[in-house]
Amino acid sequence: MRHQRSRVLGLISFTAAAALVLAACGGDSGGEQSADGKIELTISTFGEFGYDDLYAEYERLHPNIKITPHTTGQGGPYHETLFTKLGAGSGLDDVTAVEEGHMSDVLAKSSRFNDLAEIGPAGVTPDRWLDWKYEAGRDKDGKLIGYGTDIGPLAMCYRKDLFEAAGLPSDPEGVKKLFESWDSYFAAGDQFVKGSGGTAWFDSASQIFNAMQNQLPTGYFDRQDNLVIESNPGIKKNWDQVTAAVERGQSAGLVAFSNEWNSGFKGSSFATKTCPSWMLGVIEEQAGPEHSGQWAVSGVFPGGGGNWGGSYLTVPTQSEHPKEAAELAAWLTEPEQQIKAFKAKGAFPSQVEALESPEMAEATNEYFGGVRDGELFVEQAHKVGSAQYKGPGDGKIQENAASPALQAVEQGRSPEESWQQLVNGAAQIAR
Repeated sequence: MRHQRSRVLGLISFTAAAALVLAACGGDSGGEQSADGKIELTISTFGEFGYDDLYAEYERLHPNIKITPHTTGQGGPYHETLFTKLGAGSGLDDVTAVEEGHMSDVLAKSSRFNDLAEIGPAGVTPDRWLDWKYEAGRDKDGKLIGYGTDIGPLAMCYRKDLFEAAGLPSDPEGVKKLFESWDSYFAAGDQFVKGSGGTAWFDSASQIFNAMQNQLPTGYFDRQDNLVIESNPGIKKNWDQVTAAVERGQSAGLVAFSNEWNSGFKGSSFATKTCPSWMLGVIEEQAGPEHSGQWAVSGVFPGGGGNWGGSYLTVPTQSEHPKEAAELAAWLTEPEQQIKAFKAKGAFPSQVEALESPEMAEATNEYFGGVRDGELFVEQAHKVGSAQYKGPGDGKIQENAASPALQAVEQGRSPEESWQQLVNGAAQIAR
């Protein structure tokens, strides 16, 4: 199972009450001496990073280090805890993982994190990572806050049998034309809806809109942290295109990762799905063995490339052993270790050497018809352009303003009224 699924579940619950804060992230700042005199390093993660076996390996290689991991299931409570402890000035672990959707809020508080370019091992250079992954871990002044772990390059998943029943091509070459651009994607959706007898084209408007939004050169904020939702014409263009598709019956109106959304896979409620690499595991689990071979994945994504998911390892200034913590974080994000994490939990690497490895090229997925999914998603990862700047509150706007506004359209509210709902909600978050 792709560990980012837990992260997305967490992102949805990011606004959970503070009572949900979990003690599993550790109560006190790490960096203490263990009883046997070793340096104790604490590390906090969420979901499945694939690091369990790596901790023991690192301890064997570094006899003076004892690692104490703290793992939380859902990313929402985890990040609530992170920011609570960050505000309190104590309690964060020596190495603290941050999901990419929350990285903008961490970068806005970069003074509370060590610059890994300064305290990390000298051999850790930017060329370890894909350019866009590395850049998204730096603040506006170029300070490196996080070592990149995994990524979620985007492809498009689709139901071959539903395509055929609606008169659409289902072979890899045929679907490429359907997914060449967002214009062709929505045009194919109209054709599908007419021939499908009521099945929707995609699962939810917010899943489509968020992918389109992340492809824009400038997102919700400019690099001066000004909210540009009304002055950025690309956002409104995407909004109009998605909501028009909703009004033409293309959306199933299912809230991602809800029980209804899960059931939608088994019930064949929609024919296409925006698919980061980790989504293949979600589809297999939710659609079940009865749909094996019916789902396919195309290495073409409308609008080019995109990314959804992935994390960073940071070293807060609260750490009492920042150098040792940075060394651990650097080792965990070496290509060799990230390949092991990929094999263990499917965490798709962001390191160039890992992506070029035979392990990635030879990976296949039998549920999706034996597709060489490793090779496919490596190609998709290289299609992602420069990292879009994310201002503070970017993720909250996506989760707490854009998604509810799009759900309102799916429930019958006019796109114009819902657009104003988004604008007002974004302005409140950005204050």
